Amino acid sequence: MKCIDAEGHVMEQDQELQQFLEKPYCDSTTLTAFPFFPTLDGWHREARRVADGRGRDIVIPTAEDWLALLHTLGIEQAILYPSQGLGFGFIKDAVWATVLARGYNNWLAANFVQKAPHQLRGVALLPVQDMQAAVIELKRAVEELGFVGGFIPAVGLRQPLGSAYYYPLYEAAEKLSCSIGVHGASGQGLGFDFFEQFVESRSLAHPFSQMIQFTSVLFERVLERFPGLHIAFLEGGSGWLPFLLERMEREYTHKKTKLSYSPLEQIKHSNVYFHTELDESMLPNVIALLGEDRLMGATDFPHEPATECRETLENFNRRNDLASSAKEKILYTNAQRFYRLK
Repeated sequence: MKCIDAEGHVMEQDQELQQFLEKPYCDSTTLTAFPFFPTLDGWHREARRVADGRGRDIVIPTAEDWLALLHTLGIEQAILYPSQGLGFGFIKDAVWATVLARGYNNWLAANFVQKAPHQLRGVALLPVQDMQAAVIELKRAVEELGFVGGFIPAVGLRQPLGSAYYYPLYEAAEKLSCSIGVHGASGQGLGFDFFEQFVESRSLAHPFSQMIQFTSVLFERVLERFPGLHIAFLEGGSGWLPFLLERMEREYTHKKTKLSYSPLEQIKHSNVYFHTELDESMLPNVIALLGEDRLMGATDFPHEPATECRETLENFNRRNDLASSAKEKILYTNAQRFYRLK
């Protein structure tokens, strides 16, 4: 079955990024004394795995590593998101955010996209700390670097994604016919900073951050205001959707809202998409609720090792609780449509 990886990752390193920064940052001998990106939330992911006895070698993939994975698994194209950059929303300095976003995007283009432009597709880091700069960078990334869209972190933002502050970016994405991917990772500031085990934070961080941002986008009528906007909520799975949408429908029925039509109808008449884990038991229920056209699968490589990516894909293809049409759309057609891939 044909496959597009709707959300994989690179592992950006400060020393590599520095040479792609503008002057005077690229010439500084002290810039790397401090990390370029803020930590996600105080949890050291790999240290926790080592302490639990579940450590594994983390691949810092090159373009060649990614191409080898695509060949091995039979994947046509991969859409590349950052790793350290998932904490980009916590950057306070708008000037530095803009410099770092441009440098990261230059690095991603040179080291991945330009080496295999038909297979490795870039998503731009956007300095949303300065909306005018974010719009300019999205335009540059799409028109000059050949990227398929931009990335916004789900956590660390000064304002929720339904705010009018983001309207210029949504308008630009419509005009550029490109996508906006909202990606979680951090558990910071979501109401459970007191957890003392990483497993507690990780269980909630991805879906909670997506629920918050999707609620803001939907009830603030972003999907109505920008019908041509392609926006996706990534790496939170899809099991939260029936729960949240049931509550949204109830509030829509019993309370006064700004919406012209119900939350479910908003989804069905817009260009909003959601990531789904390929092994989610709730997936048939989500499809029954939303249909087959809004869900996309992903490997999450290298955050997940290649052996697990292969096993997950093989098990998904063997699932007997999903129609063949749903499998094809989740693995291929929906990502092709969302990212407007040729």
